[in-house]
Amino acid sequence: MNQDLLLRLFRSIDGEHTDDIVKVAGVIIEDERKKGHNKLADRLTSILTRNIKTNQSFKGELRNIFGNSVLIPKDTRSNIPLAIEIPREELRHEMILSDEVDQKIQRIEKEFLARERLAHFGLKPRRRILFHGYPGCGKSMSAERIAWNIGLPFLKVKFEAVVSSYLGESASNLSKLFEAIKTFPCVLLLDEFDFIAKSRDNKQDVGEMHRIVNILLNILEDFNGPGLIIATTNLEGSIDKAIFRRFDDIIELPKPSKIEIFGILKATLGSIKVDKKVDWKKVSEQLDGFSAALVVKVATDAAKLSVILGEGVINDHFISQSLKENELYNK
Repeated sequence: MNQDLLLRLFRSIDGEHTDDIVKVAGVIIEDERKKGHNKLADRLTSILTRNIKTNQSFKGELRNIFGNSVLIPKDTRSNIPLAIEIPREELRHEMILSDEVDQKIQRIEKEFLARERLAHFGLKPRRRILFHGYPGCGKSMSAERIAWNIGLPFLKVKFEAVVSSYLGESASNLSKLFEAIKTFPCVLLLDEFDFIAKSRDNKQDVGEMHRIVNILLNILEDFNGPGLIIATTNLEGSIDKAIFRRFDDIIELPKPSKIEIFGILKATLGSIKVDKKVDWKKVSEQLDGFSAALVVKVATDAAKLSVILGEGVINDHFISQSLKENELYNK
């Protein structure tokens, strides 16, 4: 049976571990491994794992947050999952970026989608990405966009669950989390990465944080899973230098240019009427130096003012008032 036919057959499987069809699928996978078709066997295993129903009598600290997809460990003491799923319909994926940044993100997406072709030449796609830059410039949103465009589930690490006050448990939690996803295709977001990746030169940190960094170094170095790890930070300089070398790509997301600000304004206010007298060039210049998130907030606040105080039409007055109210956040 050819590879494409096998893949189509496995995608149609829907059952439980005890069903005959699932047992037969397991035999097929083992047979492919015996033939030396390990990559095909891995793909079939991944598809089968996603499709079969989890045994409801399963007991332990793991819980299935994707239904039939992946088991995510919990912190033993707090019983909080170490990561949460962001549903696909909630992923933010429409962005206004500079051409340079957009091309870099597209390259990540294209490499992942072409991973099998790359493998034929002994090449691997970028899997470990670090986004850094000013707060509110789209680092987390870029991770969500990648997950949306390549069609993978999106997991966000809950550092409040990972980091424990008990000796050794933080490093253990981190190891358990990465062990859980090592064969599961997903985008794992380590948002505000500097929280656990602080430089070991910091004399104020206790030994536990140093252990976490060491574990993190090993995890990133050894990661060869079917998905992506994406980390974000506002504080590039505070991250341990050795960790930077573990990433396949490091991308800075700067504040938007005037052209990008104009695009963000138009996209944000696309569903609201705007007075023809509004000078978008002037508004974009006034917002120069604002983060993308703050530009969106100024536009949204102006829209609200137009609904509450006007007739649902944005004019220069509402934009000026919103800009004045939000200037204090741009510091």
